[in-house]
Order: sequence, then structure tokens, then C-alpha cells
Amino acid sequence: MNKWSELILGLALLVAVIVLVWTSSAYSWTLFGKDLNFLHSAWIVLKGAVFWFVVFVAFLLIVLGINDIRE
Repeated sequence: MNKWSELILGLALLVAVIVLVWTSSAYSWTLFGKDLNFLHSAWIVLKGAVFWFVVFVAFLLIVLGINDIRE
């Protein structure tokens, strides 16, 4: 795939995701009684990713500190 088709496809997918998230949060989408608000789901995943990143950085700093004490 050449660079222009990759760029156009990436932009089209980005616009499609933004429109999907906006419409699912602006209107009440329900399926079998469950709310399909993709913006809320994405926010929860982002918060979880930040939490696990901080936990892994803390673990890395502890391991590096123990390694420095041993030397």
C-alpha cells in the first residue's frame, strides 16, 4: 500500500470513529437494554491504562532502587 492510500485510509477511519463516538454519546443507543455509549467506554479504558502505566512505572522504580542498593 502506498503512503497516500495509507494516509487517506487512516484519516477516514479516524473520522469514522469520531463520528461513531459522538453519535453514540449524543443519542440514546441501546441494545437488549444495554447502553452503547462508546465515549464512556473509551474514557474508562483510558483511565485504566493510566492506572496500569503508573503501577508499572512504580514497580520499575522499586526494582531499579533494589538493584542500586545491591551494588
